[in-house]
Amino acid sequence: MGRKYFGTDGIRGRVGDFPITPEFMLKLGWAAGMAFRKQGKCRILIGKDTRISGYMFESALEAGLSAAGADVMLLGPMPTPAIAYLTRTFQAEAGIVISASHNPHYDNGIKFFSGQGTKLPDEIELMIEELLDTPMTVVESEQLGKVSRINDAAGRYIEFCKSSVPTSTSFAGLKIVVDCAHGAAYKVAPSVFRELGAQVTVLSAQPNGLNINDACGSTHVEALQAEVLAQHADLGIAFDGDADRVLMIDHAGVVVDGDELLFIIARDLLERGKLQGGVVGTLMSNLGLELALADLDIPFVRAKVGDRYVIAELLSRNWQLGGENSGHLVCFQHTTTGDAIIAALQVLMALKRREQTLGEARLGMRKCPQVLVNVRFAGGVDPLEHPAVQDASARVTEQMGGRGRVLLRKSGTEPLVRVMVEGDDETSVRAYADELAKVVARVCA
Repeated sequence: MGRKYFGTDGIRGRVGDFPITPEFMLKLGWAAGMAFRKQGKCRILIGKDTRISGYMFESALEAGLSAAGADVMLLGPMPTPAIAYLTRTFQAEAGIVISASHNPHYDNGIKFFSGQGTKLPDEIELMIEELLDTPMTVVESEQLGKVSRINDAAGRYIEFCKSSVPTSTSFAGLKIVVDCAHGAAYKVAPSVFRELGAQVTVLSAQPNGLNINDACGSTHVEALQAEVLAQHADLGIAFDGDADRVLMIDHAGVVVDGDELLFIIARDLLERGKLQGGVVGTLMSNLGLELALADLDIPFVRAKVGDRYVIAELLSRNWQLGGENSGHLVCFQHTTTGDAIIAALQVLMALKRREQTLGEARLGMRKCPQVLVNVRFAGGVDPLEHPAVQDASARVTEQMGGRGRVLLRKSGTEPLVRVMVEGDDETSVRAYADELAKVVARVCA
């Protein structure tokens, strides 16, 4: 059944535009409370990132949940994965995250976690959607939910992050720069690395409600690159607004993306005999990751783009490690969802064990040249189903002889066909991409 409100990663949009309005959030809180109350008296956690609209939506959700008879525990600004973890440890029925992740301050959204700290089961999402289309009611006064605040939430999560590395771990002598994107990790991330002994310089940790992800964090790493070079630091770590994505900068200022970080973690797990199964990437994962893992005899499969699909693939195969080139990395051996701080710690431990710099470690994987061409189309006939496009794609794939790949997909937000080709040689890859784009353009004309 199709979703009316929920997308692949919750509900998201521009603040003030339906459904990202106070009225809808009130009703959503009530619907969620009613859905979880059907399994008995329930307790639901609410956490948020630092954008200004979080206060408004927190209050609306709180009122709706209380009206449904659900007890509410407020966490304040906390990373998305922290809310997943705390939902488990407090044995709550669900956790709610108010965040639009890496988006600007004028966007916001809602994500839910189950009591196990995982994505909501489909039947619960559908139940919430059905309730959203029914009249809102209020339980009897003696059944109204109560609201409390968890004051030690940050400390609990910091200790959890530290527990993902051996208790004897010390990063003494390691000089790092951490960019918190003026987001949810602005307090906890610097504390984790400092408490493990690293010398930490902090960037973008003065949130004012409007500056989240603004020219900072994992989507804008230029300031972090400059600071790593200016400080002569060993590396830099960039989080996004809700701290479920991480990118790194090596000592020379070079960006190390999610594919490369995934390789570093996978190789470390393999060398320690701790790798369970293989690695899950996405359709956009660089071919270089696939080839580098193949050289280590590590199985690799691709899921659709989106952490929901990566996680689903990991669960279906009983594997533990997966992620996206954007830096959304999932380490199931430690947590239940993508967690940027946990992933960063696993990379630092891998470097420490190998006695390598980040720049040295990333050389184990050679990224293949990747060319993306966008072709506009007016809708109507699906160009990806056209025989001429399919024939051209098959011909290019055959010509690359197993050392390259073609990906054609429609944008989910714009009337575009994305033509992506990657392979060993940049000149030929670009020629193949242009050739395919021309075929798609002719079909779309």
